[in-house]
Amino acid sequence: RALSGAVGALCRALPPRTRPAPDTLRRARFDRPQASLDFWRLLYALLKQIHGSKWTESDAIDNQIRFVKSALWYHGYGRPELYGLPSDGSAGSRELFLAFSWLLHRLSLLEQLLARNRVKTGDETSVCTCEDELPDSQEGTTEVAPDYGLEARVDVRYLQWLNGKLRLQWRSLHAQHQEQCKLLHKIHLFTSGCHMDRSLGHFSVTETDLIRQPENYKQLLQLLESETMQLEAFLEWKQLEPVYWQWMETVLDNMAEEGNLHESQEARVKKSRLPSVTACCPWADRVTGQIDRLSGDLVTLDGKLRELVTQRKAAWCEKVKTRKEELQKEGFSASARKIQEGVELRLLDLAHRCAQRTPKLHGSCRLVFQSKKPASKAGLSGSGCTEPVSAVSAADVISELRTREASLARELKQLQEECRQRLDAIAEGLDGVICIAP
Repeated sequence: RALSGAVGALCRALPPRTRPAPDTLRRARFDRPQASLDFWRLLYALLKQIHGSKWTESDAIDNQIRFVKSALWYHGYGRPELYGLPSDGSAGSRELFLAFSWLLHRLSLLEQLLARNRVKTGDETSVCTCEDELPDSQEGTTEVAPDYGLEARVDVRYLQWLNGKLRLQWRSLHAQHQEQCKLLHKIHLFTSGCHMDRSLGHFSVTETDLIRQPENYKQLLQLLESETMQLEAFLEWKQLEPVYWQWMETVLDNMAEEGNLHESQEARVKKSRLPSVTACCPWADRVTGQIDRLSGDLVTLDGKLRELVTQRKAAWCEKVKTRKEELQKEGFSASARKIQEGVELRLLDLAHRCAQRTPKLHGSCRLVFQSKKPASKAGLSGSGCTEPVSAVSAADVISELRTREASLARELKQLQEECRQRLDAIAEGLDGVICIAP
């Protein structure tokens, strides 16, 4: 009963359009092929929402499968059995079930979906002053990515064209964002003093649209009720979540047992095939003898190669040690100068971080129009609050971003200098080559 409640709460906590039936998860637990297509479509819809892209249920199944594999590889899912599943979606429901559970745990899938699909009644914008760091899911993903039909070689001119197209789209997006800010400013200015909440003082775009078209409030009310039911299901899921992960442990145990069984069966088949071949083929003994002689020759050659590698490695280590001592004598002052510059850069960043009084900003913030009079005082006097309204100014965010930009520019300059020195050192060892700096 607890497991059924956990699975049901999980399904209800997902967005309505992508909400699967609980039986789909149960069929996938036993690797039923009937659940494969449903799981491919589920992962496609969820990952599309995570990446902020549009999707339709009529998309071709091969395109959906290709996107799901690419997105899972991007997020660091490294199970090779999933990437070997057929492109028609005819099998692999249990592998997809494992990938779905991995997304729940690794990416906090439900939390991200609830945040992205939240009904927004106010005008919001995203603010982030955090430092860009490589997420944990990207560590250890330097292996060769699976082939999704992309060619190994790409023309440089095509990359240049993509770069120019990206720059054009960024400029278009920036122009649209500026136009949106102008329109929001007009709405906030014209509706100033009309809102019941004095800390806000003006209507948002949604509230203004409801005033112009009051019949739309029913649709908004339905969306809010659906979101409330989804949040209640999420709370129920958080209480029953340990039961779900215990169930997943049994799924993994069963898969491990089946894998060991298949391996033992394959080993027995291979052992049983060899005597039958030698009995039916009179020339098998001769071939076996040749294989044995080749194996002996390979073992002898391997020993000689190991001995040669050991000698070459010892000689190379001796050369490296000698060269290292020479470089330490020659470049000690240059190394000390580099270390000093790096330490000064880190100290500047550390001093800047210690001087900050406010924590790093991240997430969505509601846009509030500020007149000459502070809005927080009006909110205190009008609503009777005893605590000031927490707010962040655009000027503070701009100053924070400019400081971060200066720090990154210094670090970029330092890296460019190191690369130039490395290229100069490489160019000195090339005979007949002239390198001209740009």
